[in-house]
Order: sequence, then structure tokens, then C-alpha cells
Amino acid sequence: MNLSLDLILDIASWISFGLGAFFLIVGAFGMIRLPDFWSRLHAAGVIDTLGAELIVLGMLFQAGFTIVAVKLLLIGAFVFLTSPTGTHAVANAAFVAGLRPLGLTRDDTAAKTDKGA
Repeated sequence: MNLSLDLILDIASWISFGLGAFFLIVGAFGMIRLPDFWSRLHAAGVIDTLGAELIVLGMLFQAGFTIVAVKLLLIGAFVFLTSPTGTHAVANAAFVAGLRPLGLTRDDTAAKTDKGA
């Protein structure tokens, strides 16, 4: 069986699109179903970054070696760097504001910090 390069790239592209869509849907369900802010933030930060990167990868397969591929690589690098950074900034702001994970209070955090010092 002789598969052409275009068919192989189409298959790889659709697999990447499918996996990216799957991870984005899982992240969306995580935002709805998970119990607290911290779990939801994890779903948004990790899963959505992976889903977006897989979709950009699928578009790269379709673009070939063109200037569009260079632009897609830059978009992928931007998403790869800014999404986790934004998630960390939101998590840090929430922690500083006093929001704690389920089962952990501000007093528990202070006690753990004092023991480690």
C-alpha cells in the first residue's frame, strides 16, 4: 500500500485536531465539574495549553513549509509561554488574597511555613 505524503499529513493533522479538541473539551468539563478554584485553575492552565498546542500542531501539518508555518510556530511559542505564566499569576493573586484549597485554612498555611523556617 502506497500512501502519499499529503494523505499522511492529513491523517496526522486530523489526529492532532481530534486530540486537541478532546483535551479542550476535558478542560471545559473540568472547569464545570471540579470542586474548588485551585482544581479548576489546574484544568484551565494545563489542559487548555495542551489542547491549543495540539490544534496549532495540526495547522502546522496543513501549512507545510510556508510563511504561515513560521507564524503558527510563533503563535504556538506565545501560547506555550503565556498560558502557564498567566495561570501562575492568577494563582499567586488568589493565594495572596487569602483563597486556600479545600481543607486548608490560612492558619494551617502559616503553621506549615513556621515549621519549615
